[in-house]
Amino acid sequence: MTRPSRRGLLGAALAAPAAGLAACDKVATSPKVNQSLDVAEGVNFHVQRLLLGRDALAREYPASAISPDFRANGSTNPDNEDYQQHVADGFANWRLEIGGLVERPLSLSLADLKAAPSRSQITRHDCVEGWSAIAKWKGARLWPLLQQAGIKPTARYVAFFCADTLELTLDGTGDYYETIDLADARHAQTLLAYEMNDQPLPVAHGAPIRLRLERQLGYKMAKYVMRIELIESFDHLGLGKGGYWEDRGYQWYAGI
Repeated sequence: MTRPSRRGLLGAALAAPAAGLAACDKVATSPKVNQSLDVAEGVNFHVQRLLLGRDALAREYPASAISPDFRANGSTNPDNEDYQQHVADGFANWRLEIGGLVERPLSLSLADLKAAPSRSQITRHDCVEGWSAIAKWKGARLWPLLQQAGIKPTARYVAFFCADTLELTLDGTGDYYETIDLADARHAQTLLAYEMNDQPLPVAHGAPIRLRLERQLGYKMAKYVMRIELIESFDHLGLGKGGYWEDRGYQWYAGI
């Protein structure tokens, strides 16, 4: 008997009609529902790591499977003066800052990232809203960059800070952020993608770089990444849940 994968089960579940974002918001803010989801999240995290292993790869597809249309959701052109200036000059002066709990903080241009150890992969993006699409991504592998910066022993998580401006975060800072642990940062398919389908990453999909975290749901894959920090805890960020959407009721670990 073939055991269905969690990704397959999720795909079947997501195919069901959505009740709408308003309904999702009501569910996300229900204390009872969130308590149940927190338990499920812990089970999901440990089961995926136990059964699949830390290094198991998400499925990769042939070029023939690439979707003709890949929806861009969330912010598609951040209303941020600095970001818009970078768009205007083709990201010539854009730099990615890597700091926090590192021995050697880095400031990398887009050219620096393109010269770093890279990977190409054709993978499926599963959105919590109920749709999926397949695309080819190329980008710098995250882990070698963090190793170049020198990870301090106290670091446990990687935080991504973005130019995204969906709205002010709940703590009033305006910083859109996301976090992952070091195991996911180390994964071979975890990229800072700068190409999509053999073309420079479009603005609508997060130019100049976006996080690709192929074993989790799409809301974890931060777009418009401007700064990365190694941190010991994310309790001090936003409402302490680990990300913009997590502060609004989504689960921190979205493994599939």
